Amino acid sequence: MKTVLDWSAYQDAGMGDAYADIPKQGGDFAKAVAVCINSRQCETETSKGVMCPSFRVTGDPALSTGGRVRLLKAALNTGSADAHSADATQREASLLDAALADPTLARAMDLCVACKGCKRECESNVDMALIKSEYLAQRVRRDGLRWRARLFAALPDWLSRYRPAVRWLIGMRNRHPWLAQLGERLLGISAEVPLPELTRTPFTATPEPAAAPVSALTEATSASRPEVVLLVDCFGRHFEPEIPRAALRVLRAAGYRVHIAEPARSDPNPRRPLCCGRTYLAQGLVEQAADEARRLLNALLPHARAGHWIIGLEPSCLLSLRDDHLALGLGDAARVVAERSLLLEEFLAKELMAKRLKLPFADAQAHGSGTTLVHGHCHQKAVGAMKSMRKVLKVLPGLTPEIIDAGCCGMAGTFGLEQEHAELSRQMAELALLPQLRANPSAPVIANGFSCRQQMRAHTAHRPRHLAQVLADALDLEMEPWQEVATQQAVEQNRAKQNGWAWLRHHGSAQAKQGRVSQVTER
Repeated sequence: MKTVLDWSAYQDAGMGDAYADIPKQGGDFAKAVAVCINSRQCETETSKGVMCPSFRVTGDPALSTGGRVRLLKAALNTGSADAHSADATQREASLLDAALADPTLARAMDLCVACKGCKRECESNVDMALIKSEYLAQRVRRDGLRWRARLFAALPDWLSRYRPAVRWLIGMRNRHPWLAQLGERLLGISAEVPLPELTRTPFTATPEPAAAPVSALTEATSASRPEVVLLVDCFGRHFEPEIPRAALRVLRAAGYRVHIAEPARSDPNPRRPLCCGRTYLAQGLVEQAADEARRLLNALLPHARAGHWIIGLEPSCLLSLRDDHLALGLGDAARVVAERSLLLEEFLAKELMAKRLKLPFADAQAHGSGTTLVHGHCHQKAVGAMKSMRKVLKVLPGLTPEIIDAGCCGMAGTFGLEQEHAELSRQMAELALLPQLRANPSAPVIANGFSCRQQMRAHTAHRPRHLAQVLADALDLEMEPWQEVATQQAVEQNRAKQNGWAWLRHHGSAQAKQGRVSQVTER
């Protein structure tokens, strides 16, 4: 079996253990599967944690982490790994392909939502989400890809190249039931679930004035303020640009100089926004995911080597840098960037612990009274980031946060949009999340995951917000960001009038400032 992902991290797993039960086929991938010790902890009925959403809904042992491992082991034990002739090798490959296509295994892997809960909660830390990526890649090699999967995988590229058309189509589909029904019939996108709609204009990367260029980055920066890098994900860029704007406002209010992650100068297509490649990996397109990841690493590596923290807002995107990219065969660059990558809440909590974070918050009345519900994205929970959420929310005067005791929301990327999965997705949300929201109909909700917010908006009247927005609204600043920009622009225009165009050519273009004003005032 020729694997697609890099499984070398498991090369020593189970070696010397007579009870490891490593399958005959699959090499290091088989060792990653065999990490499971079959304790069946994942098949215990519990309301705690995340693992495993589909098992919790159905009670079917085959849909637990251990159940999937047993099915995968059976498939990987098909035939012999010691075939010597070309004909024998081809025959073994065909047998293995047939075993991996077994309907029972296919159903079990199809209903894995890649929540990564097992990587944290399983006592053996089985990484079923990554195992599913390899399984999907093998299926794509064997069977090709459906049109729906191609559409979802290439969504960031579609948004970059055909944004106005995509925005119009989604809006029409959401407003006309017959179009939603047509989409369900042709593509298998559930007509019962509204699609997230794009804003009129996307987030625009406008560097902070006087920020050091990437080419000038050194290990010891001479800037008076610490520098960080904000990674604007595709969802924040196109669907909710107010979130990265809020994060910018918070980080700058805290005294950080913020770089917006942009393509490297050597990038063959520098106008196309950066992407983590997650949408491709979720559909089994590993090569395309690696291309996107490589492009992102080229942009972030100089910052990481300069000691700048890379801050992400969308858990599934930022945590791809710390997890998925390490399995894409991208070398040491992936490790260097992974070590400098943090979620916004992780970064702020770290700075709080070091007593370096000071934010000018307004008084307690700014938050109103009552409890604010907080729902964690599965990947946040998988890396323990909810502790950071608690730490950060505690510094907000007058806010009383309550972490919702729920597992996966069920949306899980595109899972909840797919016709055959929409009902199961809703049932996952009904296990705990939706009942708690209905019990607190007027409570504000914080949810950092894009998919989580969409699931709540689809099934409740709640309008959840990102942590960055809540923090930004609580700031007590004398001047709004757009006012600061406008004031700065007025100063520069006045200087230009006094000193002539030579001053402008020497110190920078007024057009860049105008673009920044448009970006922060469009909404």
